[in-house]
Amino acid sequence: MTRIAIVTGAARGIGAATAQRLAADGNAVAVLDLEESACADTVTTITDAGGRALAVGADVSDAASVERAVARVSEEFGAPTILVNNAGIVRDNLLFKMTEEDWDAVMSVHLRGAFLMSRAVQEHQVKQGWGRIVNLSSTSALGNRGQANYAAAKAGMQGFTKTLALELGRYGVTANAIAPGFIVTDMTRATADRLGVSFEDFIAARAAEIPVQRAGYPDDIAAAASFFCSDEAGFVSGQVLYVAGGPRA
Repeated sequence: MTRIAIVTGAARGIGAATAQRLAADGNAVAVLDLEESACADTVTTITDAGGRALAVGADVSDAASVERAVARVSEEFGAPTILVNNAGIVRDNLLFKMTEEDWDAVMSVHLRGAFLMSRAVQEHQVKQGWGRIVNLSSTSALGNRGQANYAAAKAGMQGFTKTLALELGRYGVTANAIAPGFIVTDMTRATADRLGVSFEDFIAARAAEIPVQRAGYPDDIAAAASFFCSDEAGFVSGQVLYVAGGPRA
């Protein structure tokens, strides 16, 4: 049975890897990002491998945009029953330098976005009597200097996930969160640039602190998402899985 998945923030990085993995698992995947054109590479990779993918442009922090996007997926592919809330941004700064705009932007994309997408998709999941929601948290949820906004948003994703699990479980819908550690992406490259160090040195320094002695990659997160979205994970809900290369985030 082909299921329909939506992955937000899927133009690159963790989102792209997750979309590709879910497609390889046999799902049709809506590749959603702010600009539809940015999704082209991910869609091409999926279709070239024999999968089905649809590029969708949407602002996850805007309710009308979300409703249009989910309606389009339903019309063109069928009712979406898998949702991966991956879309995110960073606006890092120490608290005394952080602006209200920095705070609001991060909260809007991460938390409001996950709320709006989940609210729109759960209607289809409940009707189908089956669904999977995977929310991307972070080890930053435990606190991270210069990331008051991001850390708060990622901690909020965990509480949101657990509540979805409680509310939707009776309808055959599970909700789980993945909390990545250090992952090699454009976002972490931007952090290295901001700190004024080479990306290679930045990766090496972070890897030295990780018990498995390597950095994480988007495929590591995609593999965890694949499990949570599977039939086999039907008795796993409300959990937060730290994919961080060791027991401490």
